[in-house]
Amino acid sequence: MDAVATALAIGSACYVAVGLVAGLAFVAAGVTAVQGAPVTIGARILLLPAAAALWPLVLVRWFRARHKR
Repeated sequence: MDAVATALAIGSACYVAVGLVAGLAFVAAGVTAVQGAPVTIGARILLLPAAAALWPLVLVRWFRARHKR
């Protein structure tokens, strides 16, 4: 049982770490590619937690928007 708990903890930590990196990258550079309009600093701060939590969806949308150009 300890092995399962350890695996879940490590998996969760990896998900959070990748989410933070992807969220920061998206907020810094990708949000304007997806939205197409200027975004204020306040809006970027508000988008960061959602982008970090939903990073797989954010990355898919970011790459689709990037390849449409």
